[in-house]
Amino acid sequence: MAAGSKLWKRDTQAAWLFLLPSLVLFTMFIAIPVIAAFMISFTEWDLFNPMKFVGFGNYTELFNDDIFKKVMGNTAYFVLASVPLQMAFGLAIALVLNRNIKGQTFFRIAYFLPVVTSTVAAALVWSWLFNSNFGIINALLLSFGVTDPPKWLGSTKWAMPAVIVVSVWQNVGYAMVLFLAGLQNIRTDIYDAAALDSARGWKRLWFITLPMLSPTTFFVLIISIIGSFQVFELVFIMTKAGPANATNTLVYYIYQNGFQFYQMGYASAAAMVLFAIVLVATLIQYRMQDRWVHYG
Repeated sequence: MAAGSKLWKRDTQAAWLFLLPSLVLFTMFIAIPVIAAFMISFTEWDLFNPMKFVGFGNYTELFNDDIFKKVMGNTAYFVLASVPLQMAFGLAIALVLNRNIKGQTFFRIAYFLPVVTSTVAAALVWSWLFNSNFGIINALLLSFGVTDPPKWLGSTKWAMPAVIVVSVWQNVGYAMVLFLAGLQNIRTDIYDAAALDSARGWKRLWFITLPMLSPTTFFVLIISIIGSFQVFELVFIMTKAGPANATNTLVYYIYQNGFQFYQMGYASAAAMVLFAIVLVATLIQYRMQDRWVHYG
């Protein structure tokens, strides 16, 4: 019994030793900054003068701010549009590339390249493509007979769809890779058994592939939602949150108030709202995990 206790103690110490670097990094770069931001959110601070405690004043001002309400609406619009699109396209591409087609490796690399491409560089190129005066997209629309093409990044109606298009283009490859991994983990004998029961095509996709992909779908959904809430670089490079705050999202709003207006307390309050949204969304999805992975 004593030998077993010593072995358990030694294994526990070894486990903590391996976990220590990760715990130190987590504490320094995540836990402490989150706690500090939470404390700053109750203050008025411009980085230059001493902090002034204002209690819930920043939160009260935040939820009475019309711009913040617009920012929340923009962020919800971005998430609700970009996440389903990148998941749907990622799954469709994965289903095609999971077959033995010619040039399979080339297409996999081609679809994944935007994921590892610099977001700043991609945003600059797409800004040129969407340019309403000399961009290729409007040139193509004119060649197809569209007499009044959208102004895209200069339009309050079309600026956000343009940003969403670029976001989907950049992230669909990541969803594709995850779905490909999930598809390749489905046993072939399940499909063979289904073929004996004359289950082919859409029936096989609906009753076998999609249920077996539930764990992967759940993971892609969580990662995509969290990533979409944190969109910043595309907005910063392509639109600067314009025109008229039409593309202003929550992370850009935090940056704007913190590092342009030097309202660190107000920006921290907005950051806490973002933290709460992501936390609640993640907890809700984990509560629903059993349903998602029931067939996994």
